[in-house]
Amino acid sequence: MANHNSGEIRYLNPPAVEVQKKKYCRFKKLGIKYIDYKDATFLTKFVNEQGKVLPRRLTGTSLKYQRKVGQAIKRARHIAIMPYVTDLFK
Repeated sequence: MANHNSGEIRYLNPPAVEVQKKKYCRFKKLGIKYIDYKDATFLTKFVNEQGKVLPRRLTGTSLKYQRKVGQAIKRARHIAIMPYVTDLFK
């Protein structure tokens, strides 16, 4: 039989504990007031590979600026700077 040492659990490798960095709003931190819809390279940071807008819980953007980002992406799509839907956008 295996030798049990007072209920101690031993691992071959220690369990990974993920330390998440504190999310912050990059617009508040950098003092950005206006989000330019003509800057497609900046707006691509806020969309995934399929072209969907990333949610606040992933980007850390505050509600005020998330609305502005969404509006800027919609405007860029409307004037054909950014695509609506694509395969492997980035």
